[in-house]
Amino acid sequence: MLNRILDTMWGQATNLLTAPIKRRRWVDLLVILALGGLVVGLMLVGREWTVLQRPVVQIDLSLWALPKYALMSLSRALVAFSVSLCFTFVFAYWAAKDPVAERVLIPILDILQSVPLLGFLPMVLLAMVSLFPRSNVGIELSAVIIIVTCQAWNMAFSLYQSLKTLPAELDEVSRSYGLRWLQRFRWVELPFATPGLVWNSMVSVANGWFFLMASEAFRQGSQDFRLPGVGAYMAVAVDQGDGRAQIYAILTMLAIVILLDQLVWKPVMAWSQRFQLDEAVKVEKHRSWLLRLLRRSELVARLRRALERRRRARVQVRRPTLELQPAHQAAYKRGLGLGMLVMLLLVLALGAFKLWSILGLVTGKEWWLLVRAGAASMARVLASTLIATLWTLPVGLWIGMSPVWSRRLQPVVQVVASFPMSILFMALVVWLQHHRISLFTSSILLMSLSTQWYLLFNIIAGAQAIPSNLREVARAYRFGIWSTAWKLYFPAVFPFLVTGWVTATGGAWNASIVTEYVAMKDQTFSTFGLGALLQQTTDAGNFPLLTACALLMAGLVVVFNRLVWVPLYKLAETRYSVTR
Repeated sequence: MLNRILDTMWGQATNLLTAPIKRRRWVDLLVILALGGLVVGLMLVGREWTVLQRPVVQIDLSLWALPKYALMSLSRALVAFSVSLCFTFVFAYWAAKDPVAERVLIPILDILQSVPLLGFLPMVLLAMVSLFPRSNVGIELSAVIIIVTCQAWNMAFSLYQSLKTLPAELDEVSRSYGLRWLQRFRWVELPFATPGLVWNSMVSVANGWFFLMASEAFRQGSQDFRLPGVGAYMAVAVDQGDGRAQIYAILTMLAIVILLDQLVWKPVMAWSQRFQLDEAVKVEKHRSWLLRLLRRSELVARLRRALERRRRARVQVRRPTLELQPAHQAAYKRGLGLGMLVMLLLVLALGAFKLWSILGLVTGKEWWLLVRAGAASMARVLASTLIATLWTLPVGLWIGMSPVWSRRLQPVVQVVASFPMSILFMALVVWLQHHRISLFTSSILLMSLSTQWYLLFNIIAGAQAIPSNLREVARAYRFGIWSTAWKLYFPAVFPFLVTGWVTATGGAWNASIVTEYVAMKDQTFSTFGLGALLQQTTDAGNFPLLTACALLMAGLVVVFNRLVWVPLYKLAETRYSVTR
């Protein structure tokens, strides 16, 4: 199939280039150049992935090396997103359609999305390197896996909720037309879920940049596991005190974020609006200059017509397939789902047994040290979340309740929120240390940089959802600013604020790993905490203590969610929901 598409594209491009000059279109030439650049980029990425593993990674700090590093970082992000999307389709569909699997998969997914997975980076990397000891594939795969584990859960939950809330009329139409499960998913369920899935994909990719920058600059003691990319470039620039290279890295990362926003997310958001179910709902129309440009391309139009003709020809010559009876088909699906569920539980059981044997090597004194370090890190996480809340709550209300400023600032906020703050951490630590601010205090400020955008996005969404009639009542009764905020605004955005707190604390736990312990070429900055202890055990190669440290961090997050966030969620749904 891929060969046919490439042959078709080559034939259409050849016809275009051999046509008279007056018939050539500059849009088609741009499309050809973009396709050629894509092919060259794939070749460069493939060569980098399959190269022999190097004992020392040399990072070139020249400006001309940044395009290659940007390409490598972008390729890892795109591979991770593709894997996350495939996982989302399989996992969400399985959980939504199999009631037995749903009881097991959804609690697992709920726990996994709360775990600070950056703490498991050393273990994942060592496992991948042992599987691919000679090539660079293991290190590349470890970065991709870490990004997948921060993207896939959010996307899977979005698709799962959409499949479970499919309108009854759409379900009846699909059944009345006798659609098979794949046709039903392709033509009914997936279009209905597309708007929500696109939005959550955009948020997940933005979150993935943080993990990518951290994984690209990873080193363990004397072992160098850095990957050629913008993250490693920034780490080396800070290590060598090259301020010009640091500015180059920041501008390159900002350019990547803006290009993705313009070339990927805006076209996808504009395209997804065709699947908006309720046309009576007033939503801001997304427009994309890239879609308008592609609609003017004769090459793209010819390619679409050629592919459509091939599809119709394939449908006409398709042979009839053996169809199972509905009862047999349901039994087959139940048996297949049960078998996959048993295999999943066996894998989890084997992993738990292995972890138990490893944790048995950790002494009681080490456990007490871990508990005290966990308490210190949790105090910083809560402090950073509080600091971020103090400014995002009033600013988010102001942006969300002002249509003019919302239209002006939301695109800016989306771009800035997609920028990975981890790329600035090392430079900021050096600057703060120069001004005699210890890492004990500066780590809290750095964590706030990772938590604030989760809160700001949710508060803006909550402010936009405040009913206009309630605002009119507040004006009619002449409530003051503080009285209106306390009696209307804060309670109305409280459910969204709780969601922001949950995601913000998760981001702060991940940030603690790279803010509590910062190692550079000639000096090391650290403060007492679980994140610093995890980094120190990684450098020391103490695998049992490293495993205990990562599991304790995950356990603290899960327990805090159950004891604090779940009751707050219930309070928000029962008392502060404006729809009840």
